[in-house]
Amino acid sequence: MSESDRATTGAAGWLRGWGPAVSLASRNLRRNRVRTVLAVLGVCIGVLAVAALGIFGNVLALGADDAIGDIGTQVVISPNADAGVESLSNADVASIRRAVGEPAVVPLYSDSATVARQGDQTFATVYGVEEPALAYEAAEGRLPERHRQGAILGAGIAEDLDAGAGDTVEIAGSQVRVIAVLVESQTFSPVAPDDAVFLPESAFSADGYAQALVVSDSGAEARVAADAIREEVNAREERVDLFELAALVDEINEFFNLLSTFLLGLGAISLVVAGVSILNVMLMSTVERRQEIGVMRAVGVARRDVLRVLLAEAGLIGAAGAAAGTLLTVLLVAGLVVATPAVDAALVLDRTNAYYLLLALVFGVGVGIVSGAYPAWKAANERPVEALRS
Repeated sequence: MSESDRATTGAAGWLRGWGPAVSLASRNLRRNRVRTVLAVLGVCIGVLAVAALGIFGNVLALGADDAIGDIGTQVVISPNADAGVESLSNADVASIRRAVGEPAVVPLYSDSATVARQGDQTFATVYGVEEPALAYEAAEGRLPERHRQGAILGAGIAEDLDAGAGDTVEIAGSQVRVIAVLVESQTFSPVAPDDAVFLPESAFSADGYAQALVVSDSGAEARVAADAIREEVNAREERVDLFELAALVDEINEFFNLLSTFLLGLGAISLVVAGVSILNVMLMSTVERRQEIGVMRAVGVARRDVLRVLLAEAGLIGAAGAAAGTLLTVLLVAGLVVATPAVDAALVLDRTNAYYLLLALVFGVGVGIVSGAYPAWKAANERPVEALRS
């Protein structure tokens, strides 16, 4: 027989040895049902805590990421007042465009004014913009490629004045026709379009732009654009300040990752307690069955077979508790979705949540085996004579 055949035969024999061990371990656990059930319950609670808290933390993170939306795709550029720069010149805007490359750059004039319609009035920020379609979308009307006339209302202003595309509003004493109403913004930004009115650049007489928006397709592209602006536009002096929304998103994600880790740690404490319970159960079991184990060893049962049986007992307790805990977690989360309409089912069913179920399941089984390792080793290595004498 070749060496590979001997290895295969040995592995098959090792696997066959676990079959009787598991069967005997199952019978032994049934001999003391109350103790076994309590140990399984401890593992079940620990697995439930790990899986449920992990999923809840992940759902919170996913919900926050969904609510933030495309916040990380914009970079807001302002003149650096500390360096004596009061506005962005055409040369500054040209430098920014060269630095960022593909992302759209939308310079903005800025002022404030009272906006009124049919007796209702509100105070709004008024921006001057030439290409509004590069940064915003219209809910009513159409955004022109070149903004030459008319006013574009933010969603909040339009709601306050009950105005829509085609209506006329009064801005700083002048009657202006509304050509579009913007889609409600889902992002946080220093340039808040919901409470703003957008006019053509020709309505402003300022010497320079108050701000510029860099609109990217992704957060990663926005970070690259911000770094390029720092390297090129601010190469000699800090002419502009940058507000990176992607950096804000990173901080929010870091917070929720920390929260998920903290919740997992709380759940893991429950599993450690369950492991101590299994350790206690197995130690008591081996003490009570000391003579039985001594007889097994005296009649020729190998040390490794005794070890197999005792490890199988601990593994069965861990596996049963982990399976029950995983099932209870699924039922608990499903109940939460049914009972709380505010919880988005799509977030709960996200495939990343399966990681926490699998983690808790494996952790539960592992805790059972690790907790049973010392009692099993101690019982298997005791001399038969000493065991029988006791």
